[in-house]
Parts: sequence; structure tokens; C-alpha cells
Amino acid sequence: MKSVYIAMMAAAGIVMAGQAQADEALAKAKNCMSCHAIDKKLVGPSYHDVAAKYKGDKAAPAALAAKIKAGGKGVWGQIPMPPNNVTDDEAKKLVAWVLSTK
Repeated sequence: MKSVYIAMMAAAGIVMAGQAQADEALAKAKNCMSCHAIDKKLVGPSYHDVAAKYKGDKAAPAALAAKIKAGGKGVWGQIPMPPNNVTDDEAKKLVAWVLSTK
């Protein structure tokens, strides 16, 4: 029984790691990484900083997905984030990935 549990946990970990890599790939494909990095500020804030700022905020996923699509300014400084050509589903995936970074 213990070996079945371990196998299930390992499989779940592989699936989750694959999903995280896929969403990082989406961020790269959509040129998000031109202005953002996972662990350091570039033009925009790091994904770690975004995750920390919105940790526990239940309204954050929808608000951030809308901001990815429409762009925004003033929250992280004077440089505006332009609107991005992403679908609603892609925006949701990107937000889920960003908020999962630690």
C-alpha cells in the first residue's frame, strides 16, 4: 500500500512539474519574459514579487488575467504594461503559474 501511495505522489509531482514548465513555456511564447523574470525585476516586477503581493487575494486571479489582456500602469511603477495578445484561457494559465511561483 505504501508503494502505491509513493507511486501516486510521484506521478502527481511529474504532472505538476510538466504543467509548470508548460506555463513557463507559454510565458516565453507570449514574450512575457521580455519584461519579467521569475526571480528578479526587469522592466516589470519579478513573478515572485507578484505572487507575494497577491498571496491570499481571492480576487487577484481574475484581476491579473484582465490586466494581462488589457495592460495596466501605476501598480509597480511608472512604466506601463502594454496589452497582450492572449486568449482568456491563456491569461488564466499565466496567472495561475505566476501566482504559484515562490
